[in-house]
Amino acid sequence: MSNTRPETPAAADPTSPAFDPLSLDHQLCFAIYTASNLMTRLYRPLLEPLGLTYLQYLALLVLWERRPQSVGEVGQRLNLDSGTLTPLFKRMEAQGLVARRRDPADERRVMIDLTDAGAALRERALAVPAQVFKRLPVPLEDLVALKGQLGALAAGLAAEAEDA
Repeated sequence: MSNTRPETPAAADPTSPAFDPLSLDHQLCFAIYTASNLMTRLYRPLLEPLGLTYLQYLALLVLWERRPQSVGEVGQRLNLDSGTLTPLFKRMEAQGLVARRRDPADERRVMIDLTDAGAALRERALAVPAQVFKRLPVPLEDLVALKGQLGALAAGLAAEAEDA
């Protein structure tokens, strides 16, 4: 099912008088939002057997790269604030996946580390990326290019936000 309607060439041409800049179909933000929602839905049945939500999976990806990390470091990597991550890590701690502790060098910082169960879950999660790529209706080389373009877009938006 597609979220975009077929357009006449004039309606899709930004130089045409028929072009409507407020048409939902012309909004880059909506295309990214829709793709993001659909990607999250694609991951859901793959992560369910692991007992993970998509956001928990992302947090684990960061911790599988390097551990322990402070909540702030994970937040920087995921572009999320501690108000979002604190309840997430509390739930993950209750699941036995992570351990939270105060940093002895700075009591204001909370450090997150994997438990043995959280570290072991990495092996089971190794199959997830391949399963995702099999379900994507775009050639791999296009996906690699798209990831690069989205990375550049995100970096540019982050720089713009810092300048503002």
